[in-house]
Amino acid sequence: MSTYSIAQAKDQLSKLVDEVLEGQQVIITRYGKPVVELRPATPAGRPVTAKDIDWLRRCRETLPSFDGDTVADIRAMRDDFE
Repeated sequence: MSTYSIAQAKDQLSKLVDEVLEGQQVIITRYGKPVVELRPATPAGRPVTAKDIDWLRRCRETLPSFDGDTVADIRAMRDDFE
């Protein structure tokens, strides 16, 4: 376990990130007391699969086509809102 003050952490952030990614525990202290523990981020949710992509493709195919000017429509909606 490595312990760093906030000032040290600011100066050595890249090093601290590398330590964490190597599996080490890193604690940041304020006035000598632990306040933050660094750890690797965990991916949110689950990974996207080919099945997910196929489902999105099928959903998109069911949407009606739009032949108008989307920019003009968005501007009109914005102007109506103001």
